[in-house]
Amino acid sequence: MSENSNNHVKRGLKTRHVSMIALGGSIGTGLFVASGSVISQAGPGGALVAYLLMGLMVYFLMTSLGEMATNTPISGSFAAYAGKYVDPALGFAMGWNYWFNWAITVAVDISTAALVMKFWLPHMPGWIFSAITLALILCVNALSVKSFGETEFWMSLIKVITIFIFLAVGVLTIFGIMGGHYIGLSNFTYKQAPFVGGIPMILAVFVVAGFSFQGTELVGITAGESDNPREAVPRAIKDVFWRIILFYILAIFVIGAIIPYTSPDLLGSSATDVAISPFTIVFKRAGLAAAASIMNAVILTSVISSANSGMYASTRMLYSMAHQGFAPKAMGKTNRRGIPVGALTVTTVIALLTFITSIEGPQIYLWLVAASGLTGFIAWVGIALSHYRFRRAFIKQGHSLDELKYHATWFPIGPIITLILCILVICGQNVNSFANWDWEQIGITYISVPLVLILYIGYKIKHKTHLIPLDKVDVSPSDLRDEEK
Repeated sequence: MSENSNNHVKRGLKTRHVSMIALGGSIGTGLFVASGSVISQAGPGGALVAYLLMGLMVYFLMTSLGEMATNTPISGSFAAYAGKYVDPALGFAMGWNYWFNWAITVAVDISTAALVMKFWLPHMPGWIFSAITLALILCVNALSVKSFGETEFWMSLIKVITIFIFLAVGVLTIFGIMGGHYIGLSNFTYKQAPFVGGIPMILAVFVVAGFSFQGTELVGITAGESDNPREAVPRAIKDVFWRIILFYILAIFVIGAIIPYTSPDLLGSSATDVAISPFTIVFKRAGLAAAASIMNAVILTSVISSANSGMYASTRMLYSMAHQGFAPKAMGKTNRRGIPVGALTVTTVIALLTFITSIEGPQIYLWLVAASGLTGFIAWVGIALSHYRFRRAFIKQGHSLDELKYHATWFPIGPIITLILCILVICGQNVNSFANWDWEQIGITYISVPLVLILYIGYKIKHKTHLIPLDKVDVSPSDLRDEEK
């Protein structure tokens, strides 16, 4: 039977693709630009603590997702897991919430790509660059999953190489080998450093650090198209955790050592702040004249990579929901190359319409972007809940952990810590808006929470779903050989 008649995606992603997709998904403007604003607020020590704590939480999250993804490797994984291990209504809400987030993010990224290009071509209309970016990622996603994997592999590799060069240049600058004079660790004891504002400020930037790690959950989506998910997913989780911790922690250490936290050069937080990106500043201090152009090219790569991943993630989520009965059946059909064309088309149209509103209706666009703001953290809450229920059901039904191809350590501490920290981050997004009862700011910040609740409660009432009893939860592993047949 052909792939097309089965309406299945193809397992065309190699282990190197899965590892680099997971790694690249968490390295972007959050590290290259916004990390500077974290240091300026909490000091170098506070920034290191915030990123370490968030990195630990992401590790627990990844191991939770890894345990489920190796047992049942499917596209649109965590929405399917929420529906399978907790409540179908939760799966429905998580799936649509996540699809919407990435479809909107694609529009945001193609808009950002145009802004980044203006660095070199300031007089060209921005919409031309946005149209080229959208056409490019549409072609990559329409060809095959292998073309997506290769594109992400090489774009992620550019980011990784940039960080290695940055770390080498940074260390040489700290010791005075580049840049002309010895800096050492004097900026770690400058004025109120290393900890500025104490614990309250660490908690405040913890929220910013969380956004930097958004995208790591993509490894769960790729499990459905990995040629060997039971090897690729655990390896990706192991590699990515250590690399992320090393990249983020060492990069922030270097930035904190070279640039004092009081410097106005650390205030940038968006892709358009390339001229005051901490990476650009460090390269300039080392004597690299073309630093801004080089970093702008890297940031452009990051933005296109994010848009490309967003297109893939939202398409696969819509495809998965169609197979669960949460979306129209047409969204679950694939062509002979294993591409869910219907889901890809709908996602592209929504991204395009969102982009058009950014030009024609800025206020609507603002609310659309706001509505997708907390989606990543909401998805993480769903992953933690699903894993907690999966493992409890697995043991209750008499299974042994030895039966699992990969099992998360530190259960149940891992998912519980993830759950608590994610809820803290969601609640702490804009505490000041409640202090002043600024209803517009409260709405813009938290709108994604009531949207998810409406989806969840609406589906629950319509279909009369209930929390699935632990002894009724389907924890049986999927047989990849049956799937291939």
